Amino acid sequence: MKKTHLPNSENSYLKEYVSHITSSLKKLADIEIVDFSLNLEEQAKQAFNSDYVFLAHNATDDPIFNYANQTALNLFEMTWEEMTNLHSRYSAESDERSKREKFLAEVAEKGYSKDYSGIRISKTGRRFEIKDVMLWNVYDSENNRIGQAALFKEYNYL
Repeated sequence: MKKTHLPNSENSYLKEYVSHITSSLKKLADIEIVDFSLNLEEQAKQAFNSDYVFLAHNATDDPIFNYANQTALNLFEMTWEEMTNLHSRYSAESDERSKREKFLAEVAEKGYSKDYSGIRISKTGRRFEIKDVMLWNVYDSENNRIGQAALFKEYNYL
């Protein structure tokens, strides 16, 4: 996915990419995080403005975030530009990165997993524990893995 600007009505809230994310979760785990009766732009708007933390990174060897909803941006205390230029490993403290990498590899193989927890850090250094995280592979319309996405509601500041 090419670099984009903050999801908004002018870019249709990145509806095609969000559709890949949400439909991948539906196929892998039969979980719907948006109202699929809405058109794609409304689904993407719903995802961006939801109260859960929702983010995704690409499928490179050292993945970079390429999507974050407003709740994720607020939690990580970053702008869209900062978040979408961040290697996702840097969202975790250095001593948490090996646990995170193991989990990402497991999901790459199995398709999705839930009940992950870990410590993350915001841009300003604020530490928080994330709980009951669901992570899944994101596929495009040709069934190529194009990244991974995460979703969680529960976090506690440390």
